[in-house]
Amino acid sequence: MSVEAKALDEGMNGGRRHFLLVATTVTGLAGAAFTAVPFLSSWQPSARAQALGAPVEVDIAKLEPGAILKVEWRGQAIYIVRRTPEMLAMLAKNVSALRDPESADSEQPDYAKNETRSVKPEYLVLVGVCTHLGCAPINRFEPADAELGATWPGGFYCPCHGSKFDLSGRVFKDVPAPTNLRVPPYQFLADTRLLIGSDTGAA
Repeated sequence: MSVEAKALDEGMNGGRRHFLLVATTVTGLAGAAFTAVPFLSSWQPSARAQALGAPVEVDIAKLEPGAILKVEWRGQAIYIVRRTPEMLAMLAKNVSALRDPESADSEQPDYAKNETRSVKPEYLVLVGVCTHLGCAPINRFEPADAELGATWPGGFYCPCHGSKFDLSGRVFKDVPAPTNLRVPPYQFLADTRLLIGSDTGAA
């Protein structure tokens, strides 16, 4: 083989070796990246885990007066009620029938420790879990309900064991539930947006 042919052959082989080296390196790096992504992502909390602990933003723009909206936060039902003036007027009429009208022995943030148990009287935010055995109270907002009697002012009723709560979630006397329904931490991000689970900066 002539010197020129030998040099040409070595040049071609060198080019092939360089190409194979580059291709192998790129393939190896790509494979490492594909392997690393799921490995690193496994260190992050799952979407479900984040959802269970993270605050929940709720749009209440379409919530009609007298209606209830139910959402989930930390695996619990949250009741959001837009109370009418008539519903608010009922709160002062049955104080003597309540076990803890001042919410002294019940759980709520300081800013909800009032008659309406809320930041804004119009909107009630409650954990929808009976404080007796953890059942789900149902809304019975209409006064003088056929099942609950002529003196019923409207509120929440737990059909499992008969506990009753008024339109602020305050428990009535002589029922199994020991305390008022809980009020979770929350704040208004805007007039029609709530953040359940965080009250940083709440008034």
